[in-house]
Formats: sequence, structure tokens, C-alpha cells
Amino acid sequence: MTRKNRLAILKAAFIMAFILGLFLIWEKRSTFKIVSQQLKPDSKEEQIIEQSTGPKSPISGLVCENAERRPVAVMLGGDTVARPLSGIAEADLVFEIQVVEGSITRLMTVFVCATPVQIGSVRSARHDFIPLALGLDAIYAHWGGSHFALDKLKTGIADNIDALPNLYSAFYRQSGIAAPYNGFTSINRLLYAAKNLNYRTVGKFVGYPHLTNAETLEHGQEKKFLNISYAPPFDVSYEYNPETNSYFRFRGGTKEIDKNTGAQVEAKNVVIMRAVSQPLEGQYNDVQVEGQGKAEFYLDGDFKSGTWKKDKSDPNSKLFFYDEKGQEIRFVPGSIWIEIADPGMPVTWK
Repeated sequence: MTRKNRLAILKAAFIMAFILGLFLIWEKRSTFKIVSQQLKPDSKEEQIIEQSTGPKSPISGLVCENAERRPVAVMLGGDTVARPLSGIAEADLVFEIQVVEGSITRLMTVFVCATPVQIGSVRSARHDFIPLALGLDAIYAHWGGSHFALDKLKTGIADNIDALPNLYSAFYRQSGIAAPYNGFTSINRLLYAAKNLNYRTVGKFVGYPHLTNAETLEHGQEKKFLNISYAPPFDVSYEYNPETNSYFRFRGGTKEIDKNTGAQVEAKNVVIMRAVSQPLEGQYNDVQVEGQGKAEFYLDGDFKSGTWKKDKSDPNSKLFFYDEKGQEIRFVPGSIWIEIADPGMPVTWK
């Protein structure tokens, strides 16, 4: 073979190798582009994968590193001067009850996953909330309380952290805010106090069942409003947003904002729990949160009717929610807001 022929063969081989290299680069980029398009960070398919792996909160059903942590329930005020509240947007679950007949509401925020740096304003314990905290296996945090609540807590019925003795500096007063609305805490402060009080910090709550993420892809497509007729300025409404499949909260006709984030509070599930109540001593409300009653469920942009049930003979029993067929309600993964209302209180969904 002549030198000229060898050069021609080498040249042809070089050109073929160059073409093959270009093809491989193009193929790799095309494959990467297809994979990227299939698993974009905001795609529903990727969200399903991300949200279905790892330990989950027994309450919200969301994956989180603190899923096994014992729930912490913190009492918050509903008064207008206390708004905006801090930490409510990060709660796994929130209960709201009228603590004075036809007037003031109070909230109990329950945390498992999140660790808010500020929670408040913290207010007094009310006896109606204690069985609800016990049903979640929660440590109950409060700033004093009604004598009905404190009499219960003195029996040792619940692991609780009270701001009045303020052991281990679990609570603090924030300057620039008028008392009694200037009381605050944080999850880390409460967990530090709980540890020093020898309270168990690993949760035992069996949890609530949840829909799979795939099931929640098919949700309502119409914007709707849920209105709950607590007495103004404590009246509550939620706007269902199909784009986020969540319910944006309003109170007293204005957006409910979390002071920590500056964002409007949103829930994935809203429950209307019907419970009979009666006034006590003219300044308290006695709400029957043990036993059973009717309930309405708003999730996935839809409405379901059903019932709730909590064993009267066992304060630690779980608060159950059932549909009309007697099957336990499966919640959308995410926060749950439970609005406890008298049987005759008007609620509209339109």
C-alpha cells in the first residue's frame, strides 16, 4: 500500500470518527432534553415521586424528616389585635372553636413536620381543646388557662407546658406588642422544655389516612368560596384555588396572613365539625368535642358529608372522621383545618 493510499484511509477514518462523535453528542443531549421534559421540577409526575418517599407526618401525610416527632399543640388567640399570627401556615393541623358563645374564637395549632422560629400570640388553655390534643398524642402548650382547663391539667391528664411558671424559658414576651397579645414561643423552645420535663418526644399517634398523590391530580376545576358564620370579626371563609388545589383562608373579610412568611394561609383540607355547645359562667363556652356528630368535608375542590366520632370513655382516643358509607375519610396530603361549629351555624359553599 502506497503512502498516498494510507493517508486517504486515515483521513476517511478521521472523518467517520468525527461524524460518529457528533452523533453521540446529539443523542446524549436529546435524551437529556427528553428526560428533563418528563421530570421537570414542577411537573406533577416528579411531585408524585418526591412526595411518596420517606417517612410521612401521621397528620398531614407529607414526607418530612421530623415525621416521628411527637406533635406539639399550641394555643393561639383569635383576637383582631393579635393578627397576623405567627406560625399558623406551617401547622400540620389547626382546630378553631368559639370559646365565647357568639363571639371570640381561639385556635390550637398542631406541629409535626415544621419547626417555626416564632409561634404566637400564645393564649390560655380552654378545656374543650384538651381532649383534641390528647387524641393526637400531642404535648399541649398554653399561657395559663380557664379554671376549667387548669383543673383538668392539674390531674396530670396531659403533658403540658404552661407559660405562667415558664419552666426552661419555653415562652417569652415580645416588645412593642401590648399584653396579653405579646406572648410567643417556638418549637425548639417547647421541645427543649419537654425534654427537661421528661416528656416523651417520639409520637404514638396512629395518624389519618390520605389519598395518593396520583388520586389528587383529578380535582375540582372551579373556583369556589366556603363561608363559616362565626360572629364578625371572627367570621371565616376559604377560597378554593384549582391551580394549587388548596383553600386560601380569610378572616373578618381579609386575608389570613402568617406573620413569619408574609404569605396568605392555605389549607389542603377543611372540615366543618358540628358540635353542640352551651355557655359557662357567662364568659366561657362548653363545646362537646367527645361523642359524635355530623361533619362536612371540603377537599379536592369538592364537598362530602359525613360524621365525626371520639370515644367519651377514653380522653386519649383518636378523633375519627367518616363518610356517609362509614369509611374513614382519606385526606389530601397537606394541612388540615378543622372548624368546630354549632349544628345550626350557617355554612355556604358556592
